[in-house]
Amino acid sequence: MARHAAIRTYHARQSEEPTVNLTPLIDVVFVILIMFILVAPLLEMDRVELADASDDPAQNQIVAQEQSAIAIHVNSDDSILFNQQPVSVDRLGDLLKHARQRMPEARPQVFHDKRASFGTYQAVKNAAESAGFHEMDIVLKPAGNIKRGK
Repeated sequence: MARHAAIRTYHARQSEEPTVNLTPLIDVVFVILIMFILVAPLLEMDRVELADASDDPAQNQIVAQEQSAIAIHVNSDDSILFNQQPVSVDRLGDLLKHARQRMPEARPQVFHDKRASFGTYQAVKNAAESAGFHEMDIVLKPAGNIKRGK
């Protein structure tokens, strides 16, 4: 008789559905969500201000040329020119520091080719920030001056 009771208890245990406790998982998800909500406003984002363009394209080009005391050109092959002289990314940081000492009020102007990689732009931006520049101008060509290529 004891044997029949043990078999019935064994069968009763096997017929129960196993339960999954999702409470710890939900707790972790909510903690991660709360952390994201708290940290997201603290992340520093690059702020880009777009200048108002004039109806006269010649006037826009003249303004860009007049203000270029520090001109950085990034070509389509990711080569960098600092005031028309080829430089490496490492050397660019030193040149920008010297330019900052000579002209503390100047803002570098970056002429970035659309076919150049974003990584090169980021390296130029990092070099400018490490040299102490908090602002820089990104100069774009008007749509009529862009050559349609491959």
